[in-house]
Amino acid sequence: MKFTGTYTALITPFQRGRVDEAAFKNLVREQIRGGVDGIVPTGTTGESPTLEFNEHIRVIELAVQTAKGKIKVLAGTGANSTAEAIELTQAAEAVGADGSLLVAPYYNKPSQEGLFQHFKKIGKATKLPIVLYSIPGRCNIAIEVATVTRLAKACKNIVGIKEAGGDADRVSQLRQALGQAFSILSGDDALTLPFMSVGAEGVISVASNIIPRQLSRMVNSYATGKTAAALKLHQQYYPMFRDLFIETNPVPAKAALAMQGKCAEEYRLPLFKMSADNRKRLAKTLKSCGVI
Repeated sequence: MKFTGTYTALITPFQRGRVDEAAFKNLVREQIRGGVDGIVPTGTTGESPTLEFNEHIRVIELAVQTAKGKIKVLAGTGANSTAEAIELTQAAEAVGADGSLLVAPYYNKPSQEGLFQHFKKIGKATKLPIVLYSIPGRCNIAIEVATVTRLAKACKNIVGIKEAGGDADRVSQLRQALGQAFSILSGDDALTLPFMSVGAEGVISVASNIIPRQLSRMVNSYATGKTAAALKLHQQYYPMFRDLFIETNPVPAKAALAMQGKCAEEYRLPLFKMSADNRKRLAKTLKSCGVI
């Protein structure tokens, strides 16, 4: 399976401490109407570290049930324990996910050989297509190009990578090493067009929680050679791309959706509401972009 286009890293809405299933389903429906290619529930943006196991799988199940095959569901099932990642991935497969997004193990900081063995064992334990997720800013390690190449050869269902290291040169290296069959997706809205210019084929986006139609249009425009139109959209929404990260993701994204009236502005500790000054700045940016 090839993953290209716009995938929304969905937030997980909460209401009085519990997953707000109604709000979540409405968010999925809005993504479908917005024309995205897929959604990524239970990733970093979905506050996966504070979801209980049953909640984690329930959110994926809700995504699958609400998407109804109209868009792909790439479930976040990564963990810093290989056994837990396998359990999550197999559970996601059982409820009908189209693929798995597997973040590099965080905190325990394995070697590249450890990363290889970790992802290989997960890949052999599932039939789901797997997209790796390299984000050294959160995990303190990158999945090196040579390791990605080894994994793609060792496991035919390891088919792509979400690249969130902020380095366009790495995208070029990945494309050179892995060829056109391997999916490369930007992990940073602000770098989507630069990454696409050197070989990426889309984005796993935070901003498309708020502007799914516009993000889809930007990515599709670039992919079909309408680079001027894509650049215009990038420039229009760049201030929002920037300010969605003035505090730790997904706090600003959930605040923006709350300003749109689409969810409660509720988080699970240790995540907490934005500071008053940053919230004012975000609101001003969203207004200037025509979002609220």
